[in-house]
Amino acid sequence: MLQDEALLPRAQLDADYTARATVSDAEFARIIGQYRSLTEAAQGSDAGFSTHEFCPETGLKLDLYGTRPGESRPVVVFIHGGYWRALDRDHSGFAGRMLADQGIACAVPDYRLAPANSITQIVEECRRAIAWLWKNAADLGIDRSRIVVTGSSAGGHLAAAMAQPGWQAAHGLPDQPLHGCLPVSGLFELAPLAASHVQDWMRFSPDELAQSPMRHPPLGLRGVVALAAGKGEAPGFHRQSEAYAALTGWPLMRIDGRNHFDVILDLADGTSDLSRALIDLTRA
Repeated sequence: MLQDEALLPRAQLDADYTARATVSDAEFARIIGQYRSLTEAAQGSDAGFSTHEFCPETGLKLDLYGTRPGESRPVVVFIHGGYWRALDRDHSGFAGRMLADQGIACAVPDYRLAPANSITQIVEECRRAIAWLWKNAADLGIDRSRIVVTGSSAGGHLAAAMAQPGWQAAHGLPDQPLHGCLPVSGLFELAPLAASHVQDWMRFSPDELAQSPMRHPPLGLRGVVALAAGKGEAPGFHRQSEAYAALTGWPLMRIDGRNHFDVILDLADGTSDLSRALIDLTRA
């Protein structure tokens, strides 16, 4: 069980959950630069780009791509990664143009980052984004019966957390407002992370380990689990995705030739296996 990994030596957990070790510094900088440049290209394209405040209390915003007046399009919600402490929506709209070309909208919310913000607060802020989209769907030109959530790494954790039951009623939502979920290289059990270097900035409390999607199997939606194959992904992420796929019964995609950081850029290419899986999930 993944919870039992918390008993492993700290050095092993640190190694198994250090995704940065899978790429060089130069490669990492290049990929993060692509996140930004491809997002800027999508914002400047004809993909129907707009920005909206979804949480007046915090001023948090989301970017919306691919909506058209008078239409009701499916929407993919992309939640960014960065180990809950880095990146933002300006790095995370690279799928916007690809999805718009497929007649699918894309929403990219921000959340306030750790360590100033706890995992409980981060999850709650993402839930507020989902609730805002669902409640305002008609005005935004999206189909609230076709909301699919995806994200990479920490964003994969947050995507799975949106799919789990038990929080929706407090936000005025039906039991399952989502149509589908595609977490990529996600983190589904937090106990091993609380015993690793990740605890240095996340400061998980014992109660916050309940924010693990492994402890709350999703109900009533389709899904796919994806991650980079082989040595392109750190060992802990392999174990996490394998366990979550086994729990949910969702198919597990292993994507060759990609690493932990560039695997998600396949969503900028409408011909990639990952993009096709996301599009098929949205239309299923």
